[in-house]
Amino acid sequence: MHNKNIKYTIMKKFKILSLTILSIVLFSCSGKAQENQSKVDKSISEIELIDFYGTHRCVTCKAIEANARYTLKTYFEKEIKEGLLSFKTINVDDEKNYKMAENYQAAGTALFINVIKNGKETHIDLTDFAFANGRDQEEFSKELKAKIETELKKL
Repeated sequence: MHNKNIKYTIMKKFKILSLTILSIVLFSCSGKAQENQSKVDKSISEIELIDFYGTHRCVTCKAIEANARYTLKTYFEKEIKEGLLSFKTINVDDEKNYKMAENYQAAGTALFINVIKNGKETHIDLTDFAFANGRDQEEFSKELKAKIETELKKL
């Protein structure tokens, strides 16, 4: 009988200790996640130009990226240095990018302006524009510049 009581006491203490540790871990993890989330939501106001592409790229797809880089370098160096504007290239064929590509519904080459104002994202699809003007650097740059300027004014 004495052995049974010892086992019961040990099991009870083990159960209490396990629940205590689990509670501490869950509380500390959820607290950090909420803290980071609130910082992101309140502090971010910027524009991202995002060029999605596939592993195998055509001439126009390559021109879209080159012309986007040219436009940003030519007209928006100040905004880039200030952190108001950034450029990202995302390979949709890379498994680590699947979720982001899905979020934008980008299955191959696509160009988006992502306006982040006070942490809220607005995706502006420029894919049709990019393909229509991709090989004409002057027209592409002129129109992309105007679109970015319009969005920067809204920040």
